[in-house]
Amino acid sequence: MKSDEVRYADGYLGVGVGDASASPTTALLLSILQESTGRIATIVFADRLGTSLEPECKMYRLAADVFNDAAMLLDCLSPALPRGPRVVLLSSSSMLRALCGVAAGSSKASLSAHFARWGNLGELNAKDSSQETVISLLGMLAGSVVVSYVSSPITTWTCLVLLLSIHLAMNRAAVRAVTMHSLNRQRANLVTSTYLDQDRIMSPKEVSMQERIFEWDGVLRWRSSSPFAAARIGLGLRDLLASLAPAHERTGSIRDTEARLTRLIRLYSQEEFLVWYDAPQRLGHITLKERATAESQLKAWALVLWIAHRHHAAGADATSAVFETSLEVHRRTLQELQWSDYTSRLRSAGWDLDIASLETTSGSRIRVNASIGS
Repeated sequence: MKSDEVRYADGYLGVGVGDASASPTTALLLSILQESTGRIATIVFADRLGTSLEPECKMYRLAADVFNDAAMLLDCLSPALPRGPRVVLLSSSSMLRALCGVAAGSSKASLSAHFARWGNLGELNAKDSSQETVISLLGMLAGSVVVSYVSSPITTWTCLVLLLSIHLAMNRAAVRAVTMHSLNRQRANLVTSTYLDQDRIMSPKEVSMQERIFEWDGVLRWRSSSPFAAARIGLGLRDLLASLAPAHERTGSIRDTEARLTRLIRLYSQEEFLVWYDAPQRLGHITLKERATAESQLKAWALVLWIAHRHHAAGADATSAVFETSLEVHRRTLQELQWSDYTSRLRSAGWDLDIASLETTSGSRIRVNASIGS
């Protein structure tokens, strides 16, 4: 609460309060600029990252607090800058606060649905609102006591930084305590690699203790190792074909003279996806068919993780692997993956395989002619 008081006071100074040369028109235009920047940021953020908000709700819940605290710091710094940089700073603050609103609202909805185990979402939200009200009242009372002892700028900034640090540390601890039962990319990496390496299924509690809150999008890790490759899911057919056959330097057209795509389609004729790992680029490509389910997406991700690990374990020979050799690795991995055993053990361990949490961007689906796959 004390940090809010500091932010509001400095925010008023930032728009010209106490400045004899400031005019109401300037303050109004600055306010319009801030509002416009924030709303544009909201639209762009929701459009570009809207799909990833639910699978990565823990990350965005903490990111919302980082955005909010960063915006508060920018508001407090604005009076110390000249008018030009101050406008940029206040606009950036408005943008960060807008990002906080989108990230916090969406991630809160996902987490509330996770905690509402008996369908009592309304009751949960009502109690959460009451809890926030009580905390705000306690903060107001504590701020009223503290503000009488804080007068110098050094003391003010010390309290501000201390309170923001405590705020972020407590929210980080709260996010780490959440145990999700759906498999996003990072959790799928941990669970699948442990199963293939040790023939053991990690429980949701074990994974929550090991997973990172902030993780690079699409990276492939074998258990807790460093990233050795990356993968993309929900790609269109052209992206997949571009990884199979070289494109013309001038026109950009792709000529699959060796019918590589047809052979790949036949390999996965009984699956609801197509998987190809580009060893030289260390990049996995997953194209989903029109009826792909959440379980099919998980199988495709498990395959591309295992294929990438096999190429990585082979060392330098894998980076220059020809198509025939790589296709054989794909075929062998598909045959050796004991999918029925894996999924049954996952469900027994408490994982929900009916929630699709692997796509973080708006993907596409393809329809394969039955005559091609035969």
